[in-house]
Amino acid sequence: MTHRVVITGMGAVTPMGVGVDTLWNGLTEGRLAISPIQMVDASRLAVHFAGQALDYKAEDHFDKREIRTMERFTQFAVVAAREAMQTSGLNIEEMDPYRAGCIVGVGVGGLTMTESEHQSFLENGASKISARYVPMMIANMAAGEVAMKTGFKGANFATVTACASGAHAIGEAFRKIKHGYLDCCLCGGSESTISEFCLAGFQNMRALTRTEELTRASIPFDKDRSGFVLGEGCGILMLESYESAKARGAHIYAELGGYGATCDAYHQTSPSPDGSAAARAMQDAYNEAGVAPAQVAYINAHGTSTSMNDASETAALKVAFGDHAYNLKISSTKSMIGHLLGAAGAVEAIVTAKTVETDTIHRTLGYQTPDPACDLDYCGNGTVQMPVQAALSNSLGFGGHNACLCFKKFTDET
Repeated sequence: MTHRVVITGMGAVTPMGVGVDTLWNGLTEGRLAISPIQMVDASRLAVHFAGQALDYKAEDHFDKREIRTMERFTQFAVVAAREAMQTSGLNIEEMDPYRAGCIVGVGVGGLTMTESEHQSFLENGASKISARYVPMMIANMAAGEVAMKTGFKGANFATVTACASGAHAIGEAFRKIKHGYLDCCLCGGSESTISEFCLAGFQNMRALTRTEELTRASIPFDKDRSGFVLGEGCGILMLESYESAKARGAHIYAELGGYGATCDAYHQTSPSPDGSAAARAMQDAYNEAGVAPAQVAYINAHGTSTSMNDASETAALKVAFGDHAYNLKISSTKSMIGHLLGAAGAVEAIVTAKTVETDTIHRTLGYQTPDPACDLDYCGNGTVQMPVQAALSNSLGFGGHNACLCFKKFTDET
């Protein structure tokens, strides 16, 4: 027996601010949340902008002891999970805790702490490395801390697949609920790696834009795109079986109907130009959801603003949808908040669910100049209001990891 999987809660920390409403309002208003780098000294760098969660203040959410024992990416996950729990209305005391899981994807983990502790090691020796370093740095601690704060005792792990981490976490949670291993799961992705060291690494591999013009920094699918903008944040969804949600009268935002996961098996950092593996992930997702290609109205694209990704993703959409690709509405959330790495797919899943719920498609901000290699409808002219019965969210990570989630408008009808 399989189960329908629905979304009953959502939480977010992003460059737009804290909370899903703040994120969604900013996107639909077309607000640029990318800004000059303030969190670190960027004087030695060739990059100038980042998607920083500047409105997030740890002391607003945690006491001093908690702040000392949780890295920033883990704090984000706990804050977003609390919001997802609150909006879901779920009470763990009324459930079997072993039927409630936590799966949180992280692309990198505690890199900022690694950077500072390594500097301390070089200057002061091994004895000065913090005893908290290892448990705070490891990527799985976001999922672990979410469980400690919520009492969820079911399946608990981290997916680590670069920029697809958050989407894979949601997909794996979907599978566990669909096939009866869990009744609910807090799932998503979290990341905070805005450090001089990390920025330099992405800069030197020519992945980040070096433009000095803020409004032309993150411009997915535009002919003048020149690299992505590094961002930070977190998105957490409460996935739940339809039976569980219905029994307690929960509000349902949307249904998660399908999940596709493939690999390019092509290159460490470059996507396959023909987009065939990404296309297969999309096809697997909409087929599992029981949705015909022509029924898909919207794609929340991975859309990084790099030359190769955007052209390859466009090619993949044409393979997956044929002529219908030209009817799709497509937009990139990264145009307004930057690339959140392991958190990107989770935040974008929230955005896609809100799109399906509200029939509102946010624009791709900054899109001006068409590229012959990217010749689809990227919603460059503003927010679009139209019926959205089904939508896909794409996440494509270094290593060739592809994840696609298919969301459907919720109905009580099977």
